[in-house]
Amino acid sequence: MEKNILLTVEYDGTDFFGWQRQPDVRTVQGEIEKVLSVICARKIEINGVSRTDAGVHALDQKATFSADFAIPVEKIAEVANNLLGGGKKPARQPSDVRIISAEEVPADFHARFSSVGKTYRYLINNSPEPDIFMRNRCYHVQQNLDVDAMIEAAAFVTGEHDFASFQAAGGNERETTVRTVYDLSIYGSAGDYITMEITGDGFLYNMVRIIAGTLVDAGLGKIPAASLKDILEAKDRTKAGHTAPARGLYLAKVYYDREEMRG
Repeated sequence: MEKNILLTVEYDGTDFFGWQRQPDVRTVQGEIEKVLSVICARKIEINGVSRTDAGVHALDQKATFSADFAIPVEKIAEVANNLLGGGKKPARQPSDVRIISAEEVPADFHARFSSVGKTYRYLINNSPEPDIFMRNRCYHVQQNLDVDAMIEAAAFVTGEHDFASFQAAGGNERETTVRTVYDLSIYGSAGDYITMEITGDGFLYNMVRIIAGTLVDAGLGKIPAASLKDILEAKDRTKAGHTAPARGLYLAKVYYDREEMRG
């Protein structure tokens, strides 16, 4: 009898060509499907909630798959992680992708379509010199950022808006570019690490990275904080700031409960 399984996954996106399976390149989806196909003794295809780009990281990616298999559900994560780490026990070295948990869910549950929202985190190293150990995990901005200006600008982003100005070309065409941002928080200080966390019911292609880049531009004094209102109303990508690099972006949380998300 088929079981529907929900996976919670974390990964360092540095050496992946993104989440989505692609021929002849290493992807997160491809690596997980390989080991699950071995474990379940049949071809497994998983459906992820977020198709993160190359270089983007995840703390709480979700994926589902359905199959009839013999291994106990509670053993899937342990066995998969052992294979991802090289197939030795203990693993030769930790992999850059790990299944945190596997659990059986109702047959009609889908990682993507059952989701009601997500939180993304964007990490900025705002120091005179880069941290070489964090070079693939943050955006280094050398000039001091005005965090107060970034916070002022961020206030215009929260709420329900048409985010067409913050959508990059190249993504899947969407029926609407209207989204709701429930919270956009910025914390940290100039000369140190600054973190942006954004929670919403959905995000357009590169929306979070464009918002991050635009807030950095506000922090650098390149655009007035109040101009965010005009940028949103313009519905024109050329009016917003630069696209912040993928390496600073993390999928931090996926929600299946609206009250939890809004809280």
